[in-house]
Amino acid sequence: MGKAYNVMAATCPSRTVLHRIGARWTVFVVNALADGPRRFTDLKAHIQGITPKVLTETLRSLEADGLISRQEYLENPPRVEYALTPLGRSLLVPLRAVRLWAEQHVPDIDAARARHEDRAATGTA
Repeated sequence: MGKAYNVMAATCPSRTVLHRIGARWTVFVVNALADGPRRFTDLKAHIQGITPKVLTETLRSLEADGLISRQEYLENPPRVEYALTPLGRSLLVPLRAVRLWAEQHVPDIDAARARHEDRAATGTA
């Protein structure tokens, strides 16, 4: 049996894993690679709102964590593709569940925010 980890412990290394998964753009990059390898420009076009700098940083972090692979092709012009590793693919199931939950509950969250803003504006608790 492997070592037991407790994410609630301040020094637990599993916090680093959760930090990576919870990073702003990780979910988008992993989902964008779900259907197969993509080039940088394709990823940037697919993930609306991400800057080239942030995409580069996210890809490097995901590669360092073993969640994606980077394949360089010696062609002219050079070509690089990014793909999910088996470890990265294993992240798809929980991320899909979170994505589905988020998409299904947008109206609930919007309504709760509106109620909160109304209470804040009127000074009621």
